[in-house]
Amino acid sequence: MADQATSLPHVQIYTDGACSGNPGPGGWGAVLIYPQEEPLELSGGAPDTTNNQMELTAAIEALRALKQPCAVDFYTDSQYLQKGITEWLPAWKRRGWRKADGKPVLNVELWQTLDDLCSRHAIRWHWVRGHAGNAYNERADELASAAIPR
Repeated sequence: MADQATSLPHVQIYTDGACSGNPGPGGWGAVLIYPQEEPLELSGGAPDTTNNQMELTAAIEALRALKQPCAVDFYTDSQYLQKGITEWLPAWKRRGWRKADGKPVLNVELWQTLDDLCSRHAIRWHWVRGHAGNAYNERADELASAAIPR
């Protein structure tokens, strides 16, 4: 898919997850930015979750919102998400979804869903420092925090 990236529609995605307690009630937020369109904002929450689950859910829901294969610049302030998808996932798959220590990968169903969704797009993953003034990252954080069930 990466070779076709130049002919695909381009979108930028910013996501974030938040949790009140870990585990506890949590929320996720995503901002999808298409050229010459208003940004699309998505969010949701869960009553009993973890921050990592919300980070993964934000990525999953953002990619689910894409109606066709796209060239995606994906921005996250979660090293768990960014390193998981770019560094750890290939080894987990080779080992049958087990970590290097032989223990099962946590949140495996979410990782598998994300892996499947990623295969439909040409994605470049970018880590951004959280709470550092990036407007779209800050907005994703606001959406995630506002979606936490109270």
